[in-house]
Amino acid sequence: MSGVPPLVLALVLGSALLHATWNVLLRSGADRLWSITVMSLVSGLAAAIAIRFVPAPAMASWPFAVASGALQVGYCLFLVWAYEKGELSQVFPIARGAAPLLVAVGAAVFAGERLSTTAMGGLVLVSSGIIGLSLGRQRLNAHATVLALASGGCIASYMVCDGMGVRLSGQPVGYFAWMSLAQAAPMPLAYFALRRRWLAVSPDRETAKAVGGGLISIVAYGVVVWAMAGAQMAKVSGLRETSILFAAILAALFLKERFTLRRGLCAGLISLGAILLAG
Repeated sequence: MSGVPPLVLALVLGSALLHATWNVLLRSGADRLWSITVMSLVSGLAAAIAIRFVPAPAMASWPFAVASGALQVGYCLFLVWAYEKGELSQVFPIARGAAPLLVAVGAAVFAGERLSTTAMGGLVLVSSGIIGLSLGRQRLNAHATVLALASGGCIASYMVCDGMGVRLSGQPVGYFAWMSLAQAAPMPLAYFALRRRWLAVSPDRETAKAVGGGLISIVAYGVVVWAMAGAQMAKVSGLRETSILFAAILAALFLKERFTLRRGLCAGLISLGAILLAG
């Protein structure tokens, strides 16, 4: 587990691109709470189908799957609220960049994983990039920063849960399927609690984007959970957060957000730090 095999490296980098893509779809949505609820239900439906064909995970992993599902509901809500206050190229690096820092701490405390000096340097770069996005003339407002950091906290927590759970499961695909179902099931209730109406879906462009985002998201995170079964959590998390650079480019191309020198440098620092974390 000291290194990341080439196949895992390639798949996690592909997952990073997919992850940035579904966040672009979410940020471009007219009603982001509706969009992320539909995305979650699509992922849950895919997981429910998979459950019929894959063995169930070991009982020891079930508490982690349930905890991860609950934490991912929190992540979805914080992310939606953060996107209401800030742009993708600001919110995404803070939320995603905070995660490797916190995953490294959680993995050290709960799984006994220790990082090298190089990886610790990566943590410093990630922190510097986040601070850079949070300060200065083009900084994200305080409310959005707090929400983005809360999203990062949820990301780190559910990744540590899944890293430990998948290793106990004996069945990575089965674990991921049941965990995805645990995340999807409460989302319509969360939507109702916040909107005081049930989710309604019609065949239009927004639904197509949400369905596509849901399918992309389940592939993107499925690769990550599979990778954590055999590689250090902090390393997988760090590699995944190269999605920060992908998101900055996609935001400029498709959301017409300004790709300023400051944002580019900060995103680069966070991505470089994430790569060092995975080294």
